[in-house]
Amino acid sequence: MKKGLNRRNFIKNSTLGIIGGTFIKKDLISETTEPEKKGEDSKIGAFRTLGRTGFRVSDISIGFSNNTQVMKKAIESGVNYIDTAESYKNQKVVGEAIKGLDRKSIFITSKLEIKKDKSEAGFIKRFNQCLKELDTEYIDCMMVHSAETIEILKTPGFHSAMDQMKKEGKLRYVGVSNHGSNWYKEPKVRMATILNEAVKDGRFDVFLMAYNFIQEDLGAEVIENCIKENIGVTLMKVNPVGKYYVISDRIKKLKAEGKKVHPLYLEGVVRFKKKAANAERFIKKYDLNDPNEISNGAIKFVLGNKGVSSVVCSMNNFDHIDKFVSLSGTKLSEPEKRKLSLYKEGPGQLYCRHGCSECESICPSGIKVSDIMRYNHYFDAHDRQKYAIRKYMSLNGKDAGLCVDCEGYCESSCTYDLPVQGLLSMAHKNLSLG
Repeated sequence: MKKGLNRRNFIKNSTLGIIGGTFIKKDLISETTEPEKKGEDSKIGAFRTLGRTGFRVSDISIGFSNNTQVMKKAIESGVNYIDTAESYKNQKVVGEAIKGLDRKSIFITSKLEIKKDKSEAGFIKRFNQCLKELDTEYIDCMMVHSAETIEILKTPGFHSAMDQMKKEGKLRYVGVSNHGSNWYKEPKVRMATILNEAVKDGRFDVFLMAYNFIQEDLGAEVIENCIKENIGVTLMKVNPVGKYYVISDRIKKLKAEGKKVHPLYLEGVVRFKKKAANAERFIKKYDLNDPNEISNGAIKFVLGNKGVSSVVCSMNNFDHIDKFVSLSGTKLSEPEKRKLSLYKEGPGQLYCRHGCSECESICPSGIKVSDIMRYNHYFDAHDRQKYAIRKYMSLNGKDAGLCVDCEGYCESSCTYDLPVQGLLSMAHKNLSLG
């Protein structure tokens, strides 16, 4: 399989090496498989203890959703963990969806960003606003939203405010979410470094983190430490597959329409297309053409980790409920393991890892690569175009339009040998209103 695949063609960073190697840990994945449950009446098939909270959460949970009826249907299907945040602007939707239900049967997590006002009073005010929007007497877990540094993680005003909310019976647990380091001028702080510090800190009961079969190395250690300290782990960004298929389809569409390559694509996209061509040959050779099969396998893979309590999925229509809920309680089969392994070694090398940010420190323009890639993920994979564009436009700093004529410093420093400049150019085209 390796013949003809040189450093530029996906082999350099493969942690697998040979199919059947160390890619899948046998103690975490079952050797048997269960059929995926299909149909409108798909039900949650497994519940897991959320660390020291003791709450039994559905292994598939609700992430962003802006549709009350969809959320109600998901809850009827057995989903009992809801992830939201003040910045999602959907807490009123959550409040409507849980109205009339036994509050103790649902676990609600919200998040507060660490903004300029870091006072205890400021956090208490915002916490109470979340309570009002959710129309509930208490929140099960309030998280530090996207802790990008250890300093943010330990913000005194946040913790003193949460202590007060616990005393008043308005809060049960504290948590933290992390996408990785987003600060290009600060010393590099990897996701694992921040979350391992959160484990040592002792004040965090639940984590929301990025983890998937391609960037397994960035989260496996954290999850193992959470198991030791009985911290609940919920996951996001578990499906790294969509990027290749979305961009590949766009390239084919441009060719089919006979359009000239937009200036944004230039050299960065030329490099990307070369890599995409190699990935496409890899996909055809090993029959990896079904993105649904790969994405379903990706969810089964993370569910196979004994330290994972729940996978947070965005559900914006009834098809999403059926797709994700049908995977609850299922296990990764041997054929699926092989497919994921092959994908990881081939087109998976086009995936820009959430929480990596290694290339940001070398960028002369200070482009916030991690932020931009994350927003483009919302645009492509979550179908949240308006939200993604709004977040991109609100970035403090220079946008990825500068990447077009750059010499590609990010690519030269990328450990995973990705066409970062091309990916950033495409993200700019998606997210820019210009």
